[in-house]
Amino acid sequence: MANGILVVGDIAPETQAAVTGVVKALEKAFNAKDPVALSEQFAHETSWTNAMGVRLDGREVIAESSAPAMKGFLRDSYARYDVVKLLELAPGVIAVNVAQAPTDSEGGPAEGVRGAALYVIAEREDGWKIVAGQNTIVQTPGA
Repeated sequence: MANGILVVGDIAPETQAAVTGVVKALEKAFNAKDPVALSEQFAHETSWTNAMGVRLDGREVIAESSAPAMKGFLRDSYARYDVVKLLELAPGVIAVNVAQAPTDSEGGPAEGVRGAALYVIAEREDGWKIVAGQNTIVQTPGA
């Protein structure tokens, strides 16, 4: 385990940092309600399934879909994204398990829906990008 992250495979420290950086940039964009910055963490050709079960294909579609949600039902939602596992699938391709916890606008703990995401992050010409993934709502026991 490195920094509390389970690392499976021979993933160089700089790759771990780059992949974790994508996740933190995604978190920052979500919390800033910036659909363009959020979409820039995805490859141009990508497949993403959001927490509502809607598949979005392509960076532009992700930006277009995120904008109204961030101005609407997600406008008061904030979260912390913690990388919990990195799994090397192939050279330059990492599966990343992420735990999402609700926060207040200042980043402090808050009540709310938790999530679990799986991102496949690959090295592309324009850097490390999410090429596929799914976000899942996690129900707390007894809810």
